[in-house]
Amino acid sequence: MALTNNDILKKIRVALKLRDDNIIEILKLVDYNISKSELGAFFRKEDHPKYMELQDQILRNFLNGLIIYKRGPMEKKPSLPKTEG
Repeated sequence: MALTNNDILKKIRVALKLRDDNIIEILKLVDYNISKSELGAFFRKEDHPKYMELQDQILRNFLNGLIIYKRGPMEKKPSLPKTEG
């Protein structure tokens, strides 16, 4: 049985010991706002009436935010001087 996006988020949350506030903060790093209740819906069991399936875009935003959260923002690369040809 394949893992769902919800399963992936749950496993990352446990592995990195993240709390709901941490996940909300991580998503804010990539300008994605989510409420605690909406986030909680992703962690419910599939048969729960308020369960929500985690969309690819939200997981992608979370993973991009997690990189910033763990490593810091990407430094700008110095631009190379233009060569005349």
